[in-house]
Amino acid sequence: MFFEALAPSSALQLIRFADVDAFRPAESMEDARSIPLDVANFAAARAVVNLPGCRIIVARSFARILDTAYRAPGGMVILPMTDDLRASSSGIDLDSRVFIALRGNHHCHFVEHQTNYHALIMFSPALRDRGWFDHADTLCVRLADPAAHLYARQLVQDILRTASVEPHMFETTEVAAHLQEGLLLAFDDLFQIEPLSECSAPNASARSARLVQQIDDYVTAYPSAPIYTADLAGEFGVSVRTLGGAVSKVRGMSLHQYIRLKRLWAVRTQLLRGCGASVATCARAQGFHHLGEFAAAYRATFHEAPSDTLARARQAGISAS
Repeated sequence: MFFEALAPSSALQLIRFADVDAFRPAESMEDARSIPLDVANFAAARAVVNLPGCRIIVARSFARILDTAYRAPGGMVILPMTDDLRASSSGIDLDSRVFIALRGNHHCHFVEHQTNYHALIMFSPALRDRGWFDHADTLCVRLADPAAHLYARQLVQDILRTASVEPHMFETTEVAAHLQEGLLLAFDDLFQIEPLSECSAPNASARSARLVQQIDDYVTAYPSAPIYTADLAGEFGVSVRTLGGAVSKVRGMSLHQYIRLKRLWAVRTQLLRGCGASVATCARAQGFHHLGEFAAAYRATFHEAPSDTLARARQAGISAS
């Protein structure tokens, strides 16, 4: 697993536990109690990253019986981080095809049959409700869409690696907010939000079209401003769930995909101005902080490298002068 490739930093807390006796004090602070099933081969580790509205904890656990009391007023998600997870919760078998969601308080009983890797994401109550959690104080085991699950897992890993090697990025509120927005959009896809209440309304299609037009108008009015879905929903007086449903109905893609596409076009618009800014500066202004992934997405969308777009714009500017 990737723990071996991580190093602690100002943005990443990394803790390795050599034996169960060293682990117990940390566990007791979280109102959890473990009974190890294989003391001789005990090994545990945790990596922790804080974003403005959530905390990410990626853990390497151990074979054990676990009783714990979760308190998650803003909601939490437990996401398997490998393809071979084996555990059970109150008699329900868990594997890497599912994830766990909870908002509120719940006493949980798990059995882990082996070493597992999972991510626990705790959300702040201050975050706008995105329609993920249907019932309070109920642990919900959900079957994950494989592609959405893989993307969310990779994004969590990427955030940890970034915190390890580029901790300065987390010192800037705007950059940290961009990273968090990407994570929230990934979980929108993971939960496969469907605005059922909107589907039954007679004017649902017209309303959806208006909402998408509002998104487009907003991006046009503020071409260099970062796009945060919660802010858009608040601006338009709807939920993120409703906004996502409107985009799916009108554009035939998820809110995540649409916002990413709008961001790519915003970068392209800035590059075509040839105003002296670098590709990296233009990309980061729109929330693309991993330039390799940005370049691949840009090339897939526009069939040219972003540096080619910029070079062409600068050449056009020289010719015009």
